[in-house]
Amino acid sequence: MTRVFVTGLGAITPIGNSTPTFWKNLNDGMSGAGHITAFDTSDFPVRIGCEVKDFDPGEWMDRKMAKRTARVTQFSLAATRQALDDAGLTIDESNRDRVGVVIATGGGGIGLAEDGTRTLIEKGPRSVSPFVLPGLMPNAVSCLVSIETGARGPVLTSTLACASGNYSIIEGYHFLQRGEADVIIAGGTESATTPVSFAALGRLGALSCRNDDPTHASRPFDVDRDGFVYGEGAAVMVLETEEHARARGAKIYAEVLGGRLTGDAFHITAPDPDGDGAVRAMQGAIESAGLQITDIDVIYAHGTSTQLNDVTETKAIKRVFGDHAYKLAVTATKSMVGHLMGGAGAISALAGALTLHEGIIPPTINHDQPDPECDLDYVPNQARRADDVNALLVNAFGFGGQNVVLTMKRYYG
Repeated sequence: MTRVFVTGLGAITPIGNSTPTFWKNLNDGMSGAGHITAFDTSDFPVRIGCEVKDFDPGEWMDRKMAKRTARVTQFSLAATRQALDDAGLTIDESNRDRVGVVIATGGGGIGLAEDGTRTLIEKGPRSVSPFVLPGLMPNAVSCLVSIETGARGPVLTSTLACASGNYSIIEGYHFLQRGEADVIIAGGTESATTPVSFAALGRLGALSCRNDDPTHASRPFDVDRDGFVYGEGAAVMVLETEEHARARGAKIYAEVLGGRLTGDAFHITAPDPDGDGAVRAMQGAIESAGLQITDIDVIYAHGTSTQLNDVTETKAIKRVFGDHAYKLAVTATKSMVGHLMGGAGAISALAGALTLHEGIIPPTINHDQPDPECDLDYVPNQARRADDVNALLVNAFGFGGQNVVLTMKRYYG
């Protein structure tokens, strides 16, 4: 079976616009939450989020092109350029047909749809930009990366709500396993900090209302959690077959072992309270990787900071791992970067690759009063040195009941 390695990383996040900055701030326990600046939130019940700061698309693409593309797509291209540079990989005529792109998103360019609708109502159809449609279509996040880098292998955009980022990595792994490419640019991106998104999620009751204390609003597994904090950003990883990576002497962060997808068949937004789908996804991800439950040392949790998810996920972990659940380190990146929806799993997977490479487990911040129903080791508030981490899972559970669990392993040579 073809082995698949992670050889390059790129990140645009609420706590840093490069992988080194993101990783440092993640381990320092920095929160990326604050008051929303993208639009006037005066009339909104929720006025906080995890926005990307100081992002200039002109650093990553032609400014004319930047004006025609959605922020979500700008993020995907920026993270891709970082990842390719980190991997030391140049795409040219010699390899372009063997490099693919699989980047996920939950909402695509939803902001352009809102802006276009507003323009149509206020100014009429002749004022609507012709670039609204190609800008808002979800597959733009992969297609523009393909166009701008010259990658001509498989190009795919997956949309599995909050589980999209994980799926892109698993699908990239499958493309490589099937021999359809030698390299896959895989990741997730999201930027839906828009009035309609916030109004809808606020009405749904999914968001934290700690408007006066945003940095402490996202608190996965804490008894005082009251919802997630909406985030934006992107994470991209370069995946390569073993043969290709070794032939060019690539730096290797970790090995991807695949994963598993399952469905809850339960509710359009709420998780199955029994966690059955999550259980089957974790079990399948471990089994398909040829591992035992005792081989897993860390779980990057979905950890949304909602009442339903955190209890359900904890129950599911205990059902899968039994007594070993209490020996696991379970960490939640959303405590610092918020919930990036389509980018969430990719952010956690990127951090997971760094945990395997660097031997550090980032903390779950704001974990001050443990929920009695959430009684595992959530790496509270302080990063942890862990040089003996062998393998880990990355959990992602999306609206609609889509469960995607990724398995990664330390690279031993």
